[in-house]
Amino acid sequence: MCGIIGYTGTLDAKKVIIEGLKSLEYRGYDSAGIALLKEDPEHSLYIMKEAGPVSVLEESTKEDAVKSGCGIGHTRWATHGGVTDQNAHPHTTGRVTLIHNGIIENYRELINSYNLAEQLVSETDSEVALRIIDYYYEKYQDPVKAIKKAVGVIIGAYSFCIMFAGDPGKIYCIRNVSPLVAAASETGALVASDLTAIVPYTRDYFVLPEDTIAVLSKEGITLTDLSGNPVEPEMLHADWDVESVKKGGYPHFMLKEINEQPEALENTIKPRIAKGLPDFTEDGIPDSLFREAKEICIVACGTANYAGMVGKSIFELLMRIPVNVHIASEFRYEDPLVGPGTLCIVISQSGETIDTLEAMKLAMEKGAKSLAIVNVKGSTIAREADHVFYTHAGPEISVASTKAYSVQLAALYLIACRMAYVRGALSEQAAAAFLQQVLKAVPVIQELLKNVVGMKHVSEKMVKAKDAFYIGRGLDYAFSLEGALKLKEISYVHAEAYPAGELKHGTIALIEEGTPVVAIATQEKIYQKTISNVREVKARGAYVTLITKKGKAAGSDLCDIHLEIPEIEDEFTVFPVAVILQLIAYYTADGKGLDVDKPRNLAKSVTVE
Repeated sequence: MCGIIGYTGTLDAKKVIIEGLKSLEYRGYDSAGIALLKEDPEHSLYIMKEAGPVSVLEESTKEDAVKSGCGIGHTRWATHGGVTDQNAHPHTTGRVTLIHNGIIENYRELINSYNLAEQLVSETDSEVALRIIDYYYEKYQDPVKAIKKAVGVIIGAYSFCIMFAGDPGKIYCIRNVSPLVAAASETGALVASDLTAIVPYTRDYFVLPEDTIAVLSKEGITLTDLSGNPVEPEMLHADWDVESVKKGGYPHFMLKEINEQPEALENTIKPRIAKGLPDFTEDGIPDSLFREAKEICIVACGTANYAGMVGKSIFELLMRIPVNVHIASEFRYEDPLVGPGTLCIVISQSGETIDTLEAMKLAMEKGAKSLAIVNVKGSTIAREADHVFYTHAGPEISVASTKAYSVQLAALYLIACRMAYVRGALSEQAAAAFLQQVLKAVPVIQELLKNVVGMKHVSEKMVKAKDAFYIGRGLDYAFSLEGALKLKEISYVHAEAYPAGELKHGTIALIEEGTPVVAIATQEKIYQKTISNVREVKARGAYVTLITKKGKAAGSDLCDIHLEIPEIEDEFTVFPVAVILQLIAYYTADGKGLDVDKPRNLAKSVTVE
């Protein structure tokens, strides 16, 4: 959630950090700040922090000529304490300056134990951590010892970047759960909460191991564990460059990423095809994982959870084994029925979603095998899962997930196909035919993206709406959940998805003259049932957008706008339908003049509970 950037080296630290903070804005935040150690005899501290966007911070610092090659910056998403300049990071006291991502769970106990109540000047748990580090630094005059002592009493998730006035030119880092990546380049060393801030300087990086102290200097990075032993990190290489995190001529990242879906799907699917079948040899995922599973549980949050609901339908259709989909934030508190014989599939774009990570850990403790679907190499979930399926969507900057959703679906379809094949539920010929339909999604989406006029027409009605409803049956209902989420998260229109057959059990009471209803009817075996439900809402004055396959007749008595998807088999219609629903949400938010890529109160990567 919070964005972290630290740099020490030969470049202008202020420029590096401000640019880094800009690249991290998509994570979601409400204030920003920067701290620099000046290159003067006293190594004095320059600090500036502001509630509001990075642009406000940049303007406030523009006239300040600060000569510094070492500094830290932060974008804060408020958890403890309101959105104020005082609560913004960095925090500083004595000779210690700190930025923090995470939650200190025992901060109240620490305030009492260390008699901090009268010292605190902010409402944040982060300042509590700072003052404990400062306490031990004053006691021992040793940065490493101070950090070790402090983390020994702190309970919670955290990533800290710390500067000590007594040790100029260095940045000390440590983390527990909350992510940090670091890299050494020709011009110095960098640390960040996200790779996007590092890629402009180098594409070689490592994820800071938990409970490891990293010391950054302009000469490089040294790592030691809490016992003082050297640590050798696992080096990783970003397979995308800085151009991938630019808009490329599009007005918003979201629109760019919607249009990148065909490429992302190809990059995820094609490297995993061998002899016409899904093959996970390069992923190191053994067929025994699929043969031995007696049941599947899918665990995820938000959009990834809705991808999981589609996956459930496909797994059960192909193999007729029980599949349960769990909201990750609820999973740990349900006393879930998982154990040996359970295949737990967890889905997270960032690989750092804290609820999903903790749910996966619990499932593994109970004896389940875990398979993670993630987009970010070296992420915490990827490293801790038994097996990992990397999607190849490239960086997704817009908070609203689009191409990540599509490749998560592709991953689930490929896994279902391989699993059904190795278990004998699909013949080789049937599995190959299934895979060809997954691949067909690429040209189908490409065709759909050539004409977006219909989606723009739908948005013209949505712009003026307070409420909207999405309805469908079977797989179409699973699709509608994601469509409603997209609309409400970026356009702030209250939107709900309902199984179309449930309308008469209460929901239809909400339909009145002009209420927008998006009806999805792409499943042939229940098409007429869905159409009957569409007629019910239309008869009560709803403004209906109907999404069907090409060739279905739909007069004005049935709908106000008819959108067609290119021909594709029923089980695979989610791919083009997802694009339609994404574009409806996009054009609605854009039509309202909203910040499409950075919706209010939301963060791209949710790393705190």
